[in-house]
Amino acid sequence: MQSPYDIDFYLLIPCYNNIEGLARSLRSVKYDSDKFIVLIVDDGSDEPIEKENLLSLAQINLPLEIIRMPQNQGITKALNAGLKWIGTKNNFQYIARLDCGDICDPKRFYDQVQFLDKNQHIDLVGSWCVFKNFSTGLSYEYRTATEHSAISKSMHLKNIFIHPTVMCRAEAVNKWGPYPEQFPYAEDYGLFYNILRNGHCAVIPAMLVTCEINPKGISLSHRREQLKSRIKVVNHYGTSNVFKAIGVLRLMMLIAMPYKIGLLIKRLLYS
Repeated sequence: MQSPYDIDFYLLIPCYNNIEGLARSLRSVKYDSDKFIVLIVDDGSDEPIEKENLLSLAQINLPLEIIRMPQNQGITKALNAGLKWIGTKNNFQYIARLDCGDICDPKRFYDQVQFLDKNQHIDLVGSWCVFKNFSTGLSYEYRTATEHSAISKSMHLKNIFIHPTVMCRAEAVNKWGPYPEQFPYAEDYGLFYNILRNGHCAVIPAMLVTCEINPKGISLSHRREQLKSRIKVVNHYGTSNVFKAIGVLRLMMLIAMPYKIGLLIKRLLYS
């Protein structure tokens, strides 16, 4: 049966002053060029991102659209601006995410589109991933629960869905989005938890993305604020009082724990 949609998905990538990381990420994107579109949201970079310059720098030929925020407003507003722009289209099924500097496995998007096509009850799918510091070579593999019921329990403890690994149905985002702004630096946790509570989710047990460990990135430079927002997310969306209490306690311990110790624990757990 022929699909009624012109393309399969939009790939949403926010960018702020990281043109080199953006180019590296785009070089890793593999999919039929007439079946997807990359939407880049330039969040007020000091030097505006120009399409031709970017394609030349990355040495690629991908279907690109670029929208520019008038000034830097942060990732949540940039993502929601992207979703609003995408929401004006009606020629696609899915929305995927990627961050500047992260690298996709060549089969990532093929696997995720195929998975969602076959599993019509699933609204959001992520994957396992590798976290890597490209400067030092330090890396570890990140594995999580893969089935909806186990994910639902684990979401009380942490965000199972690593943001750059996800693909979701556009209709799910329309119903339960956009990214909530009341959880600074944990907007993805809030959105995914809301989709989880109202729909069904899964994780593909394969390392489909390599996520950059960047000391200057949002997750590390705003680590304490992010952890505090995660506590708010768990309290707001959690469905089990027992698991909520455990999750909040875990996050409070992480706030008190130096990042390097937490990273060492992650490497021991996931290596």
